Formats: sequence, structure tokens, C-alpha cells
Amino acid sequence: MHRALALPVTAALLVLSGTPAMADSTIPTTPTPQPADPNQAPVAAPTGPQPLGHAVADAAASLGVLRLLPNAVDTSTILPGYGQQLPKQSALEAGMGLSSAQANSESYLSYERAIAQSSPFGLAVAGNAPQAPGSLVQTALPDNPNGLSGGFNAPQNPLLNVGLLNGQVHARWSPTQGPCVDTIADASTSIASLSLLNVIPSMPNLPMTGLNLPQGDKLAQGFDPQQGLQALGGLLSGGGQTSANGTGSLLSLPNTLSSHSVVKLVDIPGSAKKAVQSVSTLQAADIQLLKGTPLELELKVVSQPTLTVTSTGDKNTSKVDYTAPVIQILRQGQVLYTLDAANPTKDIPIGLPLSGLSDAFGPLQSLPVVGGLVSTATKGLQPVGDTTGKVLDLGVLRLSIAELNQKGQDLTDPFAGYQLGASARMLDLQVLPTQALKNVLPADVAGKLPSSLAQLSLGEQIGRAYAPKGGVVCGSTAPAAPANNPAPGAPKQLAYTSGAYSAVPMFWTGTAMLLLGVVLVAALPNRRRSAVVKPSPTPRSK
Repeated sequence: MHRALALPVTAALLVLSGTPAMADSTIPTTPTPQPADPNQAPVAAPTGPQPLGHAVADAAASLGVLRLLPNAVDTSTILPGYGQQLPKQSALEAGMGLSSAQANSESYLSYERAIAQSSPFGLAVAGNAPQAPGSLVQTALPDNPNGLSGGFNAPQNPLLNVGLLNGQVHARWSPTQGPCVDTIADASTSIASLSLLNVIPSMPNLPMTGLNLPQGDKLAQGFDPQQGLQALGGLLSGGGQTSANGTGSLLSLPNTLSSHSVVKLVDIPGSAKKAVQSVSTLQAADIQLLKGTPLELELKVVSQPTLTVTSTGDKNTSKVDYTAPVIQILRQGQVLYTLDAANPTKDIPIGLPLSGLSDAFGPLQSLPVVGGLVSTATKGLQPVGDTTGKVLDLGVLRLSIAELNQKGQDLTDPFAGYQLGASARMLDLQVLPTQALKNVLPADVAGKLPSSLAQLSLGEQIGRAYAPKGGVVCGSTAPAAPANNPAPGAPKQLAYTSGAYSAVPMFWTGTAMLLLGVVLVAALPNRRRSAVVKPSPTPRSK
């Protein structure tokens, strides 16, 4: 049981946090216990040959992360007032399909040297994250010739619908060579299907009849004013269990999505030493937005993202390699936008149709205007063109990719070397309310509306690597000298300084002689001297 708990919850938080990987932070591990008395003897040194190599690294990825009210909750700390200086947390963070690989030669506990984890879920409420059940974990030491694999069916819940999750983990560590194995830690997680967010719970659940529309404006003919804001005016199903096929949800993935995290040592050109490398890769196919509506969008992942962080112990030769994703946004097979390194962000506005649209196109379907297209009752999808006076802004779907962040730093503790870290996201989908929406909401509701209502992240990747200067040395210390071959310079016999040295032999010698005497006395027969009986004289007769 203790091995399952050995993996710190920080590994899951690392994926859920969404903050850039900071190179000045170390890999989480159990701290080395310190004696309460400074004069107390130190912890005994390990026996036998010990590895020479030092390596600290981790790689992690999440297939999907849902954040409600991001950056809206103060961080809680045990230090009064310090929480105000830390970044704010989301009200709720839920991660799906987490995989992490970790190596730490400096850990106090031996089974924290290598850790591989595949977790179906990670959850954080206001920054507090309990350990999720169903995780697959393997640790080393002892070494594991074979890995572990397993599957998990996620329970039903109203915010997301997750298909079968499969995970594989393998952790290696040599008792004598340490990190010098084929692969230190390897973890992968795959999801058969995923559907997210059929309602925006952080949006006030007001019907359109409760909006303060400008004087003289009213909603377009055919649009149902009873549609609530939480359902984005009818784009989402509006509550209940999210459907397995993604209909009525904001985002869905009908095909398999998988992540792979690896920590290993690689060769340094022209050197016998090794570099520490963390690799995080993602595999995705099609992503669907607003499935089941005429305004459905399809996102095709043309180029799969890969994040590789390599540390040689030297700033000049350590590097971060990132293959940015390329995502095409299509509607009915036609490419509308392409997200790549040159164009990483695209805003898709959502608005409520006003009476000016029905005057121009006739009765409308009960759907908002998305990306400048309105769904009419008789003419299908039609471009709106100039939306002034025809559409009331409801919000923005902001799509963004990459967001690569990296940082490196020279460190001296626990060993002199260079640590490099990086983080990236394959796709971010944010639901952002606009100022126009705040203007039409009641004053008591508009004042509480945050800048971002919900954030969906697909394919969050993090990697860190920390190697000693010059690289990792593969080898072990010399074995201890045998008892019959003492170390040079050691005295063969201690000086005789006291009679106490003879006390013990004298005690046992006396005891043995006493026991021998007891045995001899008990074994020999008991001889008694015979008494001479003289006959009494015959009495004389009188």
C-alpha cells in the first residue's frame, strides 16, 4: 500500500496546474529525515556498491483538462497573507488520462528512484487535490523486468463522458548502475472516446427573457427566449448526463486519444557520459465542437505535438525540442481556419440573433449565431456579414495551440548541474464572456461574472530534466573490502589497555570448570566406610 502512496499527488497537480514548468523547482520526493538532536549520529551509510550516476527528471501529459472559473480562487496557505502573493486557482479542475514518468536518484526512499503512473482522473477543488482511485503505478527499486497494464471504465458524471481508459507503466532502476538502464520510467494512457461540457455551470442560468436588451431590440423570430445562458442559448443540451457520442456537448473526441511520457538517458556525442531526457508525446485524430448542431465544427490534428527536454548538465548543450501541432478547423468538409505556429489563436464569436436577422432571413432556428453564420429555418446556414444591430454578443470560443514555455537554471543542490523545464498545450478552448453580455445581465449577476467561464485543454505536456555537469556517469563504487583482507594501515590487533579484556574469558572458564565438577560428582558412586560391629560379651551367670 505504501508504494501506491509513494507517488506524490504533486505529479497529478503538475499536469492539472496549467502553469509553465519551472526549472528552479525540484522533483517532489520524500524529504530526508533530520535528527532532532544536532549531536545525534547521522543516518547509517548504505552498504555494498552504490551507483555513481545522478539523474533527476520527469515527463507528464494529460489528454484533457477542464477548468471552471480559472484564476478565480485565492490559493490557500498555512502562512497568513502569503496566499495573496501566489497565482489564483480554478474553482474546479478535472484532468482525464494522466500519464507521468519520473526519475530521482536523490530520493531518500529507494522506491521513489523511478515512478511510472497512468491515472484515469485527477481532480482539484480550489487547488486541493486528493489522490484519484483507479491509478496504475509502478515504482523501483526493486527493479521491474516487466511493466503493468490495465483498463478502467469511468463513472458517469454530468460534466464529461469518458470511454474506456487503458494504461501501461514500467519503472526501472539498477541497484548498482542506478539510472543507467534502457528506459527509467515509461507511462502511457489512452481514451477510447471523450465528451466534455454539455452545460456551462459557471454561467448564470438565466432565460433570455431576463436579459436587459437595448430599447427597441428584441430577439429574432424563431429563437426560443426560454433557452438558458448555461446552455449557450441552445448550443448545448443544457444538463443531465453528457452523451457518449458527444451530441449536445461543447467538445468531443470520437476516436482514441493517447499520451506517452518517457524518462531515459541518451548518449552525448563525443562523451562516454549520458544526458537526461524527458519526452512527452500525444496522438489525436478528430475533435468536434458543438456536435449535433448545424454549426458543428471539426478539428483535424494534422501534426502531432511532441515535447522533448534534454539536459547534459551544461546550459550551452541542453535543449528543448517541440513539434508544434497543426490543427485545421473545418465546417462541412471546408477548411475555415488553420492553427499553427504562425497563427496560434482564433476567436469564434457567439451571439444572440436580434430581430434584424429575422427581417433579413426570415424565421430562424433556435440557435445563436456562431462565427458569423446564422441557422435559418428555410435557407440553412447563411453568413450574417455586418452584425451591427443584428447580433448581441454572448461570448467567444477562443481556440489556441502550443503556448510553449521554458526555463532553465544552474543548480548546485543536491548536485552541481543544469535543470531545464518546458510546458506546452496542444489545444485550448476558452469560453469568454464579453462586455456586451455583462451590459445586458442584471447588475447583481454581471458584477460576479468572471473574465473566463470555462477552459478546456487537450494535450497538456510538461517535461523537466536535470543532469550533473559533464553528464551522467554510469558505473558503481568499489565493493567493500572483505573481512580477511583488511584495509591498508588498519592495526591487526588492538592495544591491551585494561584487565577488563580478560574478564569475560575468566568468567566463562570458571563457569565451565564448575559445571565439570558438578558432572563428576554426579557420575561417581557414593562410597561409605563400613562400621566394625563387635559382639557383646556373654553375660555371666550368677
